[in-house]
Amino acid sequence: MTPEHFDVLIVGAGLSGIDAAYHLQKHCRGKSYLILEQRERIGGTWDLFRYPGIRSDSDMLTMSYSFRPWTSPKAISPGPDIREYIAATAREQGIDRNIRFGHTIERASWSSEDAQWTVKAVRRSDGREEPVTLTCNFLFSCAGYYRYSAGYTPDFPGIARFRGRVIHPQAWPEDLDYAGRRVVVIGSGATAVTLIPALAKTADHVTMLQRSPTYVVSMPEQDPMARVLRRFLPETWVYRLCRWRNIGFMLYFYRLARRRPERTKKMILKKASDELGADFDIAHFTPRYNPWDQRMCLVPDADMFKAIRGGRASVVTDEIETFTENGILLKSGREIEADIVVTATGLVMQALGGIELCVDGRRVDPAQTLAYKGVMISGVPNLASIFGYINASWTLKADLICTYVCRLLNVMDRKGARQVTPEAGGEQATASFVENFSPGYIARSLANWPKQGHRAPWRVYQNYLRDVISLKWSRIDDGVLRFSRPEGASKPESRELAQAAR
Repeated sequence: MTPEHFDVLIVGAGLSGIDAAYHLQKHCRGKSYLILEQRERIGGTWDLFRYPGIRSDSDMLTMSYSFRPWTSPKAISPGPDIREYIAATAREQGIDRNIRFGHTIERASWSSEDAQWTVKAVRRSDGREEPVTLTCNFLFSCAGYYRYSAGYTPDFPGIARFRGRVIHPQAWPEDLDYAGRRVVVIGSGATAVTLIPALAKTADHVTMLQRSPTYVVSMPEQDPMARVLRRFLPETWVYRLCRWRNIGFMLYFYRLARRRPERTKKMILKKASDELGADFDIAHFTPRYNPWDQRMCLVPDADMFKAIRGGRASVVTDEIETFTENGILLKSGREIEADIVVTATGLVMQALGGIELCVDGRRVDPAQTLAYKGVMISGVPNLASIFGYINASWTLKADLICTYVCRLLNVMDRKGARQVTPEAGGEQATASFVENFSPGYIARSLANWPKQGHRAPWRVYQNYLRDVISLKWSRIDDGVLRFSRPEGASKPESRELAQAAR
């Protein structure tokens, strides 16, 4: 049988995948598309993570879609609200009709002769697995940057001796009862600072055990400016004004942190100290690195600081010697007793959703490629992927990449091209995909990701305004992209004919 064919195949039905589908429907009306989602529901990260207190780690005025205003009063929003926002967007736009769930893509092979991808997937339903083959002209990976099947847990000595329960937040069990229990959360990142105040509401006590501190910043759960403006202005105006204000502040604050790290550090620590009280040892929130060398953690209305100040939670900065039957023995000699240990120890990154890529029979090693504008990779035709910002909301970059991909597809149609490939020429790798950013989950995996060159368009910028120019306003045919229509490939239908056929 001839495999089912689509103009564009989108990988993933999370925040980015729904964004991509919306842009295709609006800007490439003649294109057929399909979304393959490995899970059974829309939402991606926001459906996978179900641990207590799950919430956004960016303000929703910049994390929401540019085309659909975030109208909830909560700028720092609970995970279920974000999941419903994504699902509602898909329903309203008719995108949900183009999603197939339970499909895991294992391999994608490009044929230059046919100018198309052949995608091998596995469909899981009712405990059975069935191979599925599809073809597409363009492959758009919106699968995020980490492995869904399991998070990262170090090899802790003696963990098998522990008589309590050990849980990773990425696989939080629905039946877990932590009320009245002693809980230790290992880690100091976004997941840990989200979990601790939520667990502390009913647990006997929650201890955050960290090897090293993280910068933690409090901001209002509800945006004060938006709350005032909603009394006088239409919701769309409020959204745009507050969104651009937040974008401007993020750009300013990141630049300040890079240019004046000591001044920025003092500001952050002063605010944290005021929230925690004069008796608290602020060393527990004083990292060894400068601000934005790693992502800062956001807490709404100082909820974690309040839990610590109220005695329901505490912070221990030390290293683990071994697990014991009753808890964790630290290298300092102290033992923390626990009934439940939560390993908020990070994610496992993977490029392109873990899909194995081949081009004309040659397997592609992403580590041997260069990233073109942070969207495509050298030597690989008709492929784009989304990787958001490390210093701002993910969706800001996703929106720009979706706009760029639609512009690219339209230029290909005007040229009559079936294939577009970034050609590196003499450009050499000079940096990792993400620079000047050192959290563990990044450091463990970057060697397997595409590299950056020393000049545009082979650079990946963490600057929204610069990317607006690069992805939204700069010309597509820049002399680096090679457009072609292989001899064996049939001439594409016009948009009018494609629409008429549908």
